[in-house]
Parts: sequence; structure tokens; C-alpha cells
Amino acid sequence: MTATQDITAQDSNSQTPQRTPLYQSHVDSAGKLVDFSGWELPIHYGSQIEEHEAVRSDAGMFDVSHMVIVDVKGSDAKAWLQKLLANDVDKLKTVGKALYSPMLNEQGGIIDDLIVYLSNSEETAYRIVSNAGTRDKDMAHFEKTAKEFDVTLTERIELAMLAIQGPNAVEKLAQVKPSWADTLTAIKPFVGADLTDIEGADWFVARTGYTGEDGVEVIMHGDDAPAFFEQLKANGVKPAGLGARDTLRMEAGMNLYGHDMDEGISPYESNMGWTLALKDERDFIGREALVNKRKQSKDDNTAMKQVGLLMTSRGVLREGMEVTINQGTDKEQKGIITSGTFSPSLKNSIAIARVPATLADDDNVQIDLRGKGKFVDVRVLKLPFVRNGKQQFDS
Repeated sequence: MTATQDITAQDSNSQTPQRTPLYQSHVDSAGKLVDFSGWELPIHYGSQIEEHEAVRSDAGMFDVSHMVIVDVKGSDAKAWLQKLLANDVDKLKTVGKALYSPMLNEQGGIIDDLIVYLSNSEETAYRIVSNAGTRDKDMAHFEKTAKEFDVTLTERIELAMLAIQGPNAVEKLAQVKPSWADTLTAIKPFVGADLTDIEGADWFVARTGYTGEDGVEVIMHGDDAPAFFEQLKANGVKPAGLGARDTLRMEAGMNLYGHDMDEGISPYESNMGWTLALKDERDFIGREALVNKRKQSKDDNTAMKQVGLLMTSRGVLREGMEVTINQGTDKEQKGIITSGTFSPSLKNSIAIARVPATLADDDNVQIDLRGKGKFVDVRVLKLPFVRNGKQQFDS
């Protein structure tokens, strides 16, 4: 049966940026709004550094209502997702459990990375949360691959989502919603819970954070979002924008689609090999190309891997800068910075880079910061840089 899309979303390519249900809340909170993937969202509310530090030490919240929420229902829902995704939804054994997975093209490149929740015990209902910037191609890929399956796809454009992150985030959320306390205590990492019995339809909470801190994401109807935002703010949860979101995810060593991964990059090249369920014979899209490319790159020594870079001298590492390994020797190799920034927590510049898999611990790694042949030493680290407020490497 052909899949159907019950709700038609606004055109994400339209010239006028779309607004989330929290647009006026951002304006009222002095948010500086910018165009992000076709959405008008706050980059900060006065100080990106203060917002970053609030999440690391207390609690902050991000409007992530621009992300795409699709409910999947039908007798073939599980079978379709097993074909669609590189990770295996058969791992979802309890209602509310979440799975992180890349969605690959036939060449083994990453179309998008997304999260899937199991919505019922019969394995006939799931929820997908994916990236706003890839919305059009994701929906097209969903529709194309679902044609031979008995599934219905419903894009939930009426919903809003707030990510509440930080060591005190859950405690402060429980102050706002005391009736959620038992639910918040019970949900483990990468688990969600339907709050319909407590709060009413459309309310959902999950623990799948991306900042390297504890926290939850709350989904609700857009009409309920502004009042919820104000309640959180009144209880000391600081609004945070895209700037802090980026420095936090960088410190946590987490990929940003379109930068650290894309359709030309395999999961092995972006530190996502752990998301590939290859132990059985499941025939998911991109599997054969992925396995063949992996073997070929190992055989001809062209395999790449993802690492973290730390620079303790002055300057800022930026996306697109070339990484030089053993500069000026017969062992010279090249890599590329895929994301770079100044780390508020470490007080130094950090980067995520793609480098040859043959990189050894004793190799000399440098960056030509200004493109003038003046190379600066950088330290190669295993990601993440920061987790639960603590530096993850020896000084």
C-alpha cells in the first residue's frame, strides 16, 4: 500500500522564514533572531556565553520546534523502518524506548540522522524526530521507500518542542510540573514517556539530550508552548539560543548535519559506526555499498576517521581549515576541520575533524590558521571534550 502524508507542511524553501509557536516568546525575552534552515530562531538572548554556562552549571532551554516530527503507523511500520534505517528498530523492546540512527542513501552516505521512538507494544506505531534543514529530502525519501509497505506517515506540524538541559533541568522541570515527578524519575536515557494521562493529548517527554548534560525534551501542542516557556523561565530555566546550542554540542563531540556528516560521508567517517546494526542479514538501504566501501578504503589506505582537536595557542579553529599531519615529511597527510569554535568551558579553541584513519599517537598535527604557511600545533583527542560538566581528557 502507498504511504500517505496526512498533514502538508509549509514549504521549507519559501523565502520568508517560518516561525515556531514560541516566536513571540523569543521576542519578549529579547532574543536576537536569525534565519536558521528557513526558520526564524534566536541565536542568543544577550549573551551566548552566559547561556552556555547556564546549561553547564544549572538549566537552560532551547526551542527545537523546527525539528520534524513524523508519526508512523501501520502493520508494516517496523518492516519499513528496518529497511529505511542503518540501526535496527528491533532493539526497541519497550514502549517509549528511543533509537538513534543514520538514514543512508544507496551509496552508504548519510541522508540524515534521526531518533525513532516505539509508540505501542504491537510494534505498529513509531515516532520519528529528524532535522529541519533536511525536511524536504527526508520526507521525499520516506514517501519513496514506504510505497511498498502498509504504513501511514503523519507529519505533526502542530506540535512544538522544548529541550530543557543542564544538571538542574529535571529538578526545575519537576517544580513547574509536580505531577510529572514520578515519570521524570523513572525515564532513563534514550527513553520517552507519553504524558496524556497526566497532562492531556500531545504531551510527551524524553531523555535524549545533545549537550553533554542531563535533561529532557518536551513535546506539546504549539498552543501550549508559550505558557510552558514562561513557567520554566519563572522557575530559573534560562532561555538559550543557537549559539550556545552549537558550542555545547561541540564540547559534547556531537555531529551537526551538513557539517560533520552529509550524503557524501559514511557513518564510519563521522564516528557513527556504533549506530550500524550489521550483525544480522537485514537488508537496509545502503548496507552493501557501506560494507564494500569500508573494505575498499581499508585495502587502499584511504579510510578516514573523526577526531577532536584542541588548540591552546591564540586563535579559533574554523570549519574548512586543513589539518596537516607530519608537515614537510614523507609521511605528510591531510585532513579537514568539519566544525570548529571557541569552547567556553575549556577556554580554548576546539574542533571536530576528519583525518586519515592511519593517524598515530606520535604524529605531529598542525593547522595553518591564516593560510600563510604559519603552522600551529594542535592536540588530537578522543571525543567528547566535556561531559556532565567535566573535561574528558588529561590536561
